[in-house]
Amino acid sequence: MYIDKYNLGRKELVETPLMSTFFVKTRKGGVKPSWRFWKWLSVIAIHLFFFLSFFLDIQILEGTLNASRFLGFHMIDLFTTIEVFATQYQLGINMIIGAATIVIVYLLIGGRTYCGWVCPYSILADIAEHLHRKLITKGIISKRPYSKLYSNNIKYVFWVLFVALAAFSGYIVFGSMNIVGILSRAIVYGWSIALIWVFVVFLFDVFVSSRAWCTYICPVGTTYAVLGWAAATKIQWNDNCDHCMACSGVCPEPHILDLTKAKYAKARAEKGIKTQHVLSGDCTMCGRCIDVCHSDALGFNFRLTDML
Repeated sequence: MYIDKYNLGRKELVETPLMSTFFVKTRKGGVKPSWRFWKWLSVIAIHLFFFLSFFLDIQILEGTLNASRFLGFHMIDLFTTIEVFATQYQLGINMIIGAATIVIVYLLIGGRTYCGWVCPYSILADIAEHLHRKLITKGIISKRPYSKLYSNNIKYVFWVLFVALAAFSGYIVFGSMNIVGILSRAIVYGWSIALIWVFVVFLFDVFVSSRAWCTYICPVGTTYAVLGWAAATKIQWNDNCDHCMACSGVCPEPHILDLTKAKYAKARAEKGIKTQHVLSGDCTMCGRCIDVCHSDALGFNFRLTDML
């Protein structure tokens, strides 16, 4: 099972069964792992290292996604750092070093790469999206059209709200409901009743609104999205594009791919623009757009190399 992007139409590419999205057919007729395959492998490997470091005390990647040490180097989640500062108005030196390390890393590889390649819920979100589409196809639930009431910008409201709650209460409020932290701790230390909340969010994604938590609520992803605007690694578009919009159909954040719409083609041609970067920080760098692009118009680009 694989994606045959060179011989399938947009509808078939968008509705490809989940298990067929881990491999793609190449232009020469071969088959290779898709970016989704590598993304899942990255998430699993990172959390396997967390688990083994605790269970076997091998001290490679210690802690959880909230706070950890990689070969002795401190790493602290950025939103956790902000919440701690909001509650205490001060930060320890290790927390400052850990947060600075994370900022440097994600400025290089792309802010919301964290959401696509590190966050354990990203795998559950992929599964939930698949089930959501399947239920729509079978007529069990209705497709909910985009609404200004659910603007992507609402995530900034939640970000401010959670920081304000931390500041006024003196307690890291979001930490108790952060499904990323809950899953990370469960993987390392074992099952907890908090996983019920993760299951509730998963069901909401399946039956109500696909990727609602990631798109509209999670302040962790929002924080990394801000870094993403300035990140060195971006998805790059080129003028091989025939504007089929299959990429937008599979993207977790489809608004970021507006540049692939045909209505911009004439203006770009007049200006001689042949390549553009997806600048939005909301891009999770998951690579799904690349996996389904039959004109090979999309790919990863490290922008610093363009300066050399």
